[in-house]
Amino acid sequence: MDVSVGDTIIMKKPHPCGENKFLVLRIGMDFRIRCLFCGREVMLPRGKCEKNIKKIIKNGEND
Repeated sequence: MDVSVGDTIIMKKPHPCGENKFLVLRIGMDFRIRCLFCGREVMLPRGKCEKNIKKIIKNGEND
């Protein structure tokens, strides 16, 4: 997957607060993502995160 730090990702399943858009903060074996609604940070294993990505909005794109 072509995900980089600063991108916004839309996940298939929403965060418990109801938002499904997250900001990518760190990439490696794990992804650290921040919910764009409540600000909570979550760390997910790379495989689980990549499997649940619906759409990637590159840093600087408007959508």
